[in-house]
Amino acid sequence: MNTELRTGLTFDDVLLVPALSEILPKDVSLATKITKTVTLGSPIMSAGMDTVTESKMAIAVARQGGIGVIHKHMSVEQQATEVDKVKRSEHGVITDPFSLSQNNYVYEANNLMAKYRISGVPITENGKLIGIITNRDLRFETDHNKKIYEVMTREGLITTHEGTSIEEAKKILTLHKIEKLPIVDSKMRLKGLITIKDIEKQIRYPSSAKDAQGRLLVAAAIGCTGDYLERVAELIKVKVDVIVMDPIHGHHTSVIAAVRAFKQQFGDTPLIAGNVATARATQALIEAGADGIKVGMGSVSNSTTRVIAGVGIPQITAIHDSYQVAKHHGVPIISDGGIKFSGDITKALAAGASAVMMGSLFAGCDESPGRIELFQGRKYKIYRGMESEHNEGFYTSDGDGHGHREDITRRIVPEGVEGRISSRGPLADTVFQLLGGLRSGMAYLGCANLDELHKHAEFIRITPAGLRESHPYDIQISKEAPNYSVVY
Repeated sequence: MNTELRTGLTFDDVLLVPALSEILPKDVSLATKITKTVTLGSPIMSAGMDTVTESKMAIAVARQGGIGVIHKHMSVEQQATEVDKVKRSEHGVITDPFSLSQNNYVYEANNLMAKYRISGVPITENGKLIGIITNRDLRFETDHNKKIYEVMTREGLITTHEGTSIEEAKKILTLHKIEKLPIVDSKMRLKGLITIKDIEKQIRYPSSAKDAQGRLLVAAAIGCTGDYLERVAELIKVKVDVIVMDPIHGHHTSVIAAVRAFKQQFGDTPLIAGNVATARATQALIEAGADGIKVGMGSVSNSTTRVIAGVGIPQITAIHDSYQVAKHHGVPIISDGGIKFSGDITKALAAGASAVMMGSLFAGCDESPGRIELFQGRKYKIYRGMESEHNEGFYTSDGDGHGHREDITRRIVPEGVEGRISSRGPLADTVFQLLGGLRSGMAYLGCANLDELHKHAEFIRITPAGLRESHPYDIQISKEAPNYSVVY
């Protein structure tokens, strides 16, 4: 046994030392990288858990400048569909719009529009635009077995040419009082689509995290065994931006081998790997090819790894140790778990993280897929760890109907629990409070951006008395403050 015992510190063990500042919270930049090539407007990620992130949550997070990780506890086709919903939810110019033939049926158009929440579909034949079908065409239509050519609009189509700017498109849409503007070439071949809803979303969500084509960013989780490479191939087809490989123990030979195999086959696709808690593990995953490292073992609110297995490292120390290695390679660190207050985000980033992943704080939001329960007159959402015995995805199908462990680093004994989380309302409200606290924290430290925070932040260790002093005391809080809510 190694008899040298280090001290491990977590969020409640430390505070940040205030410094001379000329920075106001409103002037702070929260832009960050989560891989060498993927930049976010806000350092927030929603966890790849089945009670936290599917397409609805991922869309909401991206609109706040962050990115959501679509969980993997579903079939390949379902996960690809969830990613596709995010990528098609918002565009600058839609370069690959859906289209149907005039010989398709009305019910097919209805199904397509309902699935992707769109209000119309261009109609083409051999790539040439011949019409459009919209909700207006279908408003009073009762016979859904009609062919599309019987109800579509084909006369007086308003189109534009390739290279039309968003401002020009806005003027055309307004002038003709239409919602969709097909882009065509000189032979009327469909080349793209601009919609009034996408323009409105750009105005409503100016801080959205988007790719080069104006689509929202989205990540997806994968395992490290079985058909994980086939899963990745399907996710890439629907234009996923980041892949997250996050078994419970990332410092494992199977994970390192999987990272190498991934990068050999999909070298240009950004990969975040984890979860780890040590400098040595971080070094191993970086050498294998990981573009970002996810740090956290037993730190999430519904994990019991530390008490079941007796293994883990307090989160501030884990972030700090991993960052000391990763910074020399230009590889970002993502802190996963342990965030209870907005101040914890400031501490995680100051310790070296480039972003924080949230599970419990987002699980209670309206956009999470967790089911709603009423308990003692209050509304709650179900939140469970991915290693809990209640998790339906704890065992997955290998495609032939036989259940198996999703990867060999999982444990036979559950290392997570299931519980209730208070309903928190729209995600935007929670993110507003969290980022507001982060901006204030950075202003106290005189740091205008995350690079300065990494370089200049100074921690001080506190005692239990200091922790008690840090929280409100000797008063009765009459109303729960949105930025002072703890999830247990």
